[in-house]
Amino acid sequence: MDRERLVVVGNGMAGLRLLEELKAACPGRYAVTVIGAEPEPAYNRVLLSSLLAGEASDEDLAFRDRAWYAANGYRLLTGAPVQSIDAAARKATLKDGRVFAYDRLVLATGSEAIRLPLPGSHLSQVLVFRDRCDAMRLKALGGPGTRAVVIGGGLLGLEAAYGLVQIGCAVTVVHLMDKLMERQLDAKGAATLRRALEAKGVAFALGAESKGVVGVAKVEGLELGSGEILPADMIVMACGVRPNGALGRAAGLAANRGLLVDDAMRTSDERIFALGECAEHRGVVYGLVAPAYEQAKTLARALAGEPAAYAGSLLSTNLKVSGVSVFSAGAIEAEDGDETVTLSDAAQGCYRKLIVRDDRLKGAILVGEASDALWYLDLIASGAPLGPLRDDLAFGRGFAMAA
Repeated sequence: MDRERLVVVGNGMAGLRLLEELKAACPGRYAVTVIGAEPEPAYNRVLLSSLLAGEASDEDLAFRDRAWYAANGYRLLTGAPVQSIDAAARKATLKDGRVFAYDRLVLATGSEAIRLPLPGSHLSQVLVFRDRCDAMRLKALGGPGTRAVVIGGGLLGLEAAYGLVQIGCAVTVVHLMDKLMERQLDAKGAATLRRALEAKGVAFALGAESKGVVGVAKVEGLELGSGEILPADMIVMACGVRPNGALGRAAGLAANRGLLVDDAMRTSDERIFALGECAEHRGVVYGLVAPAYEQAKTLARALAGEPAAYAGSLLSTNLKVSGVSVFSAGAIEAEDGDETVTLSDAAQGCYRKLIVRDDRLKGAILVGEASDALWYLDLIASGAPLGPLRDDLAFGRGFAMAA
């Protein structure tokens, strides 16, 4: 009996994790074709700022080589953007004209960088920071003496700023909000992070609107809403991403911010699934790696014919932002009746905030030192009563468990 044809559109981190989960859940069940738009197989996007900074190599970013795909029966196409999907005929057509029929289709197309429609944004020195090619362009333009302005004080912008500082650029981050990473940090946590980044050479213009790019033949600066002009040789737009759901929308799939999926990661077409940053589940689009991996596990089980349901993910951030450890999970601001516990050491650049509700941990923010991050995350996810851990909770796992 012929195997069902499974086409996976997208070979990023979510798409690769699905292949790994399929290998475990139902090896050999499908004839799998993986189609990626980028020229190389999936790599670690989390390390892009390290690549830009010269702290990581292409080899450090690599996950699986082409031989792994072949050895597991996966047909891999790279540098092959998909032009359209015909859901009625069950066919995916590439931009080069090749057509692939499918029995089941998975969209793992990720997200795309937002480019602000500013006057002058067409100039070649106005870039984004989203993939490996973007990192290489920034590295080619940057260097000692180069003035760079990064628009965006979220995770993406701060990572770009750190990478550019490390290769010698003079960097200013422009952010519309009055604090950094406002979705993950409270005011004190954001201020602690800002001081740590300023010590590394990053300058900031917070609460500042980007009005337009100054320059005719090349970038000369960025004009702010106040009228101030920040001199610049290059501008990086790192102010967010949007789900890349264009293929699915054009194929008639239901969509809001992302492609709508049910608990089995199935779209409005029963033969088409979606996961990762292009998917919207119960009103949420996750822009982090961990939820995409959880979705991949669920989808692999569903494709294996097993009962599978994705119930959503606890939003958390646990990483090094420009070389500074940052962790955030659950609530970042207390509500009426909540108890807030904070520890702050300005000299060491460390800040810790915990939110307790009804003897349960509901939120945690760590900046500068985050070795206990996973312990706090487990406490939040489990919802277990803190009991005797409560009194020493702020001092970390080792202290609290020993008390």
